[in-house]
Amino acid sequence: MPEFLRDTSTGAVRARFLFAHGAGAPMDSEFMQAVSAGLCERGIEVLRFEFPYMAQRRSGGSRRPPNPMPQLLNCFREQVAEAAERGVPLFIGGKSMGGRVASLLADELFGRGEIAGLVCLGYPFHPRGKPEKLRTAHLLELECPALVVQGSRDPLGSRQEVAGYGLPDSIRMHWLEDGDHDFKPRRASGFSREQHWQSAVDAVAGFILPPAGS
Repeated sequence: MPEFLRDTSTGAVRARFLFAHGAGAPMDSEFMQAVSAGLCERGIEVLRFEFPYMAQRRSGGSRRPPNPMPQLLNCFREQVAEAAERGVPLFIGGKSMGGRVASLLADELFGRGEIAGLVCLGYPFHPRGKPEKLRTAHLLELECPALVVQGSRDPLGSRQEVAGYGLPDSIRMHWLEDGDHDFKPRRASGFSREQHWQSAVDAVAGFILPPAGS
């Protein structure tokens, strides 16, 4: 397995997205592949990578938990350095935990001109079943342009909960109606998982490559 999984279109690359996985699924999960393929069709190159603990799982190691946050942050910084390319805007982000790690680096990297924005897909605003343990302190002061795509009934931060967090204007929210943490809606909602995945791709592409004149 290469260090990066690179998804790119045959046309000109208009932007690049460094895309980190969540805590439990690898960089080639069905979700990661679907989002990457959708963005690739829009002219956005996607670079997927794995944190050390996930790479060790892949090589036959035990199913160990995520690395300590300092190690995850250092890994992400190293990937940013490898992904940077002059003349191509770089956006960082990820699914759940991957997005959280990226968010902790976003202002540092944005302030140095190394990235153009942040994308979080299913941000874990708090641990499951512990809504009092918020992971929002750094988000309240975020200056880097950011997009969070979130299921409206996400148990790690529902629409009702997030409304009370006082997030800054730098963070754009895109809600997927009745979606859970993996954007899957209940059948009675009238939506499908695939529709929500496509909506997420549309939102991310619109954020990274806004229409001319917007």
